[in-house]
Amino acid sequence: MSTNGEKIIAKNRKAGRDYFLEERFEAGIALRGTEIKSVRARQVSLNEAYVKIERGEAWLVNAFIAPYDPASRFNHDPRRIRKLLLHRRQIDRLEEKIRQRGYTLVPTRMYLKRHRAKLEFALAKGKRKYDKRQDLARKDAQREVERSLARRNG
Repeated sequence: MSTNGEKIIAKNRKAGRDYFLEERFEAGIALRGTEIKSVRARQVSLNEAYVKIERGEAWLVNAFIAPYDPASRFNHDPRRIRKLLLHRRQIDRLEEKIRQRGYTLVPTRMYLKRHRAKLEFALAKGKRKYDKRQDLARKDAQREVERSLARRNG
């Protein structure tokens, strides 16, 4: 549970590894009854998901929300496209930035805020292989520094 009343449901850990995350946005998600029950049960995966803007609306594509078992035949399609709730100006601004070369919208986490499902996504630029290697080397160096400081202090 986060300090500001947010309950984190799912994170996309690959997003930070595969993309340079620049600007972050928050959007509501239009869900069906069985979907929100699965979200509350934390049966969500954002690993292969992305956000697309089409005909002036934002959509969450390829996010997996598991079927809700007690709903049986009244269940939802786990990978259906879900509408994101954003203001017109936000959508227009995002669409303009996506038109620039190399930018995409990547979901970073899904959470509940005041009992409503929200999606945080970021304007991102893809990392190349050498960028990923540099990040790993930087993290390893930082970890070594922290270890040596811990040994010295402890």
